[in-house]
Amino acid sequence: MRYELFISLRQIRARRFQTILSVGAIALAVMILTVSQALMVGFTDELYDTTVDKLPHVLVSPKEGEDYIYLYRTLVDDISKIEGVSTVSPFLTGEASFRFKTNSLNAELKGVLPKQENNISGIEADMVEGDFRELEYSRNTIVIGSRLADKLEVNLGDSVDVSFPNASPLSLRVVGIFHTGSPLDESLTYTSLDTAQEFYDVADVINGLSVRLEDFNRDREVAAEIEKTGYNARGWTETNPEILRTIAIESTSNTVVLGLIVVIASFGVVSTLNLAVIGATRQIGMLRAMGATVSSIRTIFLLQSGILGLLGALIGTLTGVVVALAIGQYEIPGASSELYGGLTTIPVIVRAQDILFIIIAVFLLNLIAGIYPAQQAAKLDPVKAISSR
Repeated sequence: MRYELFISLRQIRARRFQTILSVGAIALAVMILTVSQALMVGFTDELYDTTVDKLPHVLVSPKEGEDYIYLYRTLVDDISKIEGVSTVSPFLTGEASFRFKTNSLNAELKGVLPKQENNISGIEADMVEGDFRELEYSRNTIVIGSRLADKLEVNLGDSVDVSFPNASPLSLRVVGIFHTGSPLDESLTYTSLDTAQEFYDVADVINGLSVRLEDFNRDREVAAEIEKTGYNARGWTETNPEILRTIAIESTSNTVVLGLIVVIASFGVVSTLNLAVIGATRQIGMLRAMGATVSSIRTIFLLQSGILGLLGALIGTLTGVVVALAIGQYEIPGASSELYGGLTTIPVIVRAQDILFIIIAVFLLNLIAGIYPAQQAAKLDPVKAISSR
């Protein structure tokens, strides 16, 4: 063991109270940082699961000046061949008025191919009554959201009258009710593509394609590829920029606040080392007189700073992981879970790369923070230092 490291460890053990305070301050800051990062990653992942994962990654609309996409089957085949595309789902959507007994409401009527649509939105997982795939087997059927069903006072098996100007009125039987915990529960309904074409009195056409990708981060790249066919295409980052904006704002504010906490904790190490320099002035002078170089004195105090930072980072991350996992076990009460989109537990994700980054960042920050007191110690004149009291 090099003598600089030996002296550093001895100094740390000799000042136990100051060491405990310094390591504790850093550990507390790192624990808060670890827990906050786990919550941030968890909520971001949950946000993607409840929004991006249920959205079309790319939306294709008709060419400029046209209302519909004709010969859409050929277009579906062409888009399916693009690298990274996993599912393409054609749809015909528009406004409709729904009436049951004396209740009447307007909502979106979306004609789809059930299997492909489920691959896009995962709607089958949100079904609380009935079967979404029955749209495939039964004509003149409809699946509606839970809030719309409540307002219309409709139950499974009831028939709803659907009408709209310039459309052919139909009576559609309710074969399913879904609940997503979002505004879609009141504003969206599904029927088969054939039924929608019959309702809107159009031939074999659609007015949009939903595209799902293997990697949703490639939405703009794939949208640009689709636009080469002459159709309009927009990725989810263009159609829903508020999702990215929300994540960016939360992430930035979280990083700034927690970064300041760690910096403040690091100043505790600086204070401790400054006191150590003052208290060990004679010892420093003796070391210099015995032949210790300026760089050796500087190394001794830098090692102390690094060791304190590393100890604090390790203890803090370990404690933070335990606290974060404990928070993740907390069950949200049923009434409150409705306010948070049906969450039953607090989403927490602890990633190994985050832990490693936090430990390295805190260690380096404390190493840098120790430069000033180390430099002050190295600058001491050995004669004056030995004669000081």
